[in-house]
Amino acid sequence: MITVIVNESPIEVDEKTSIHLLLQKVNTSDNGIAIAINDTIVPKNNWKTQCLNQNDKLLIIKATQGG
Repeated sequence: MITVIVNESPIEVDEKTSIHLLLQKVNTSDNGIAIAINDTIVPKNNWKTQCLNQNDKLLIIKATQGG
């Protein structure tokens, strides 16, 4: 197990967990969101292959609609 920080909260995941699997674990839809790991935006087409590392800091940004 490794620990990653998601929106300032620590979460334990298995080693070799991808962004896609993390989103499933935290029950977050991949629609309308952007993800940064350690202050670098990760393109959505990399979410299934980009694995997380110990102490990675993820920021999940949800798009909102308004006026």
